[in-house]
Amino acid sequence: MTLELQNGLSPTASAQTGASTQTSSAQSSSEVLSSDFETFLLMLTTQLENQDPLNPIESQDFAVQLATFSGVEQQVQTNDLLRNLTGALGASDLAQLAGWVGMEARVEAPIVIDGQPTDIVIDPDVGSDRAELVVRDSFGREVSREGISPTPGVYAWVGTDAGGNPLSQGLYSLELESFNQGELTSVETVPHYARITEARQGSDGIELVVTGGSVVSSENVAALREPKLDSNE
Repeated sequence: MTLELQNGLSPTASAQTGASTQTSSAQSSSEVLSSDFETFLLMLTTQLENQDPLNPIESQDFAVQLATFSGVEQQVQTNDLLRNLTGALGASDLAQLAGWVGMEARVEAPIVIDGQPTDIVIDPDVGSDRAELVVRDSFGREVSREGISPTPGVYAWVGTDAGGNPLSQGLYSLELESFNQGELTSVETVPHYARITEARQGSDGIELVVTGGSVVSSENVAALREPKLDSNE
């Protein structure tokens, strides 16, 4: 399976492009460093030519200046190496996640209601004797609340309110409220299984786009499974 990125490149092409960019960056840093070193030598020579013969600059001062520039040079080279390593690892991770596209991931993200049931993961607090499923729309407004079994498991949610009436198509978030002897013990986001439509390199690592357009970090995927066939397939 080939992962198509936003720029239309395959993971291999993207990795090559990233490597080329990193190489160009390293070359640019090297060129700047070389230019700075020549400037440093020119300043040092000028300093020697114009020093007071009766009060020459101590040799220790030259040693300190050379050591300082050498330290800066090593730091720049280290930064270039780290930048290249980070780019290579990111491209490798992206290529490995190519097979995730089309799979279903368990994520905490808004649920798309489109007429098809969605598998949600119910995990109430241990010892809970009652649980309620709270549904909120894209504006955060509560649109439904209903009692649900406090037994952990995966349930098919068909996108209806407490009265069994279908909710309008759109994005919704689910919360699970756990109770023990009438006391609310916790409110947790309900994870669900969503199909992965895209994988891409984000500012903080690899990002996955799921059905509905929500973006989640690959590190926040709790489980992965083969997609279930739609009823019309």
